[in-house]
Amino acid sequence: MSTETQAPVVVPVDLGARSYDIVIGPGILGSAGAEIARRIPGTRAAIVTDTNVAATHLRTLRDALSEAGIAHEVVTIAPGEKSKSFATLQDAVDAILSARLERGDTVIALGGGVVGDLTGFAAGIVRRGMNFVQAPTSLLAQVDSSVGGKTGINTGHGKNLVGVFHQPRLVLADTAALDTLPPREFRAGYAEMAKYGLIDRPEFFAWLEENWKDIFAGGAARVEAIAQSCRAKADVVARDEREAGDRALLNLGHTFGHALEAATSYDSARLVHGEGVAIGMALAHRFSARLNLASPDDAGRVEAHLRNVGLPTRLSDIPGELPDARALLAYIAQDKKVSRGALTFILTRGIGQAFVASDVPTSQVLSFLEENLTP
Repeated sequence: MSTETQAPVVVPVDLGARSYDIVIGPGILGSAGAEIARRIPGTRAAIVTDTNVAATHLRTLRDALSEAGIAHEVVTIAPGEKSKSFATLQDAVDAILSARLERGDTVIALGGGVVGDLTGFAAGIVRRGMNFVQAPTSLLAQVDSSVGGKTGINTGHGKNLVGVFHQPRLVLADTAALDTLPPREFRAGYAEMAKYGLIDRPEFFAWLEENWKDIFAGGAARVEAIAQSCRAKADVVARDEREAGDRALLNLGHTFGHALEAATSYDSARLVHGEGVAIGMALAHRFSARLNLASPDDAGRVEAHLRNVGLPTRLSDIPGELPDARALLAYIAQDKKVSRGALTFILTRGIGQAFVASDVPTSQVLSFLEENLTP
């Protein structure tokens, strides 16, 4: 398990005047008030969290804010992907306005990716933009969604299709909070961690293959793996904040994954985001091999590692019925990675050699999906 004697690691995100720190380590929530007050003196705050996270971590954050003299209100939403909706966004916005917070005040997201995405969107639009602090409590949020300023909600047309770019002022990643995660949620977050190695850091992927058990057990490798993941994302965000180029590589596995989430109606009993990404990454590597872009051996190595840690890698791993290949293709076509109707995928020439492939023929995607839907 994580110990609070481990020194925090600070990873900077270099965005000029809007640069910020990611502070990583056990017990960080207990010093959240001091960290926020130092960067945003005189602020008041609204904490947005869900009922599950509130039961475990809210008191720690509230005590830390009170100790630093930061007056605050709490906004609680229902847990789960279905809270990333217009209705919940409106509730959050109304609650922040009802607290009479001003533009210079701060909205804090305490929770996983759903809370962070929704809260960041609210912070970005209330009073045309308020200070925003991420306090991610899931592994997925700590290594991915809390960093980089992407916010958004889902609609019936697909995932994250409505939102804004709104960078946080600070990210506080308390690794001790991960000890309270259900094993399935931790595994789902690990998929995003593995993604960084598969994009352009093959040595990191090899390190994960050797050290994943220590990461899962909460040893010293956990903080190191989270820090390495955040450095990888911070580097990409600094180069391409608004996804005009390199940042698109962070979508490895996501075009397939988002389509599968939509196809399962965002039902977390069947599929959570990180599981969709794991299947998507395995599909992306197999599809790359099918197109003779990469070795089947690399695709097999990726699938073997994801399976070793307990993640799904095939469509047949998803409980229940899936739509047919044409319906899945329609979900893929609706995904936001589509540009002017052309199918765009993140494919690979091998482990750590991901690239953006534009104008992928729909016929090849369709036949690949048909093959993979066959048991």
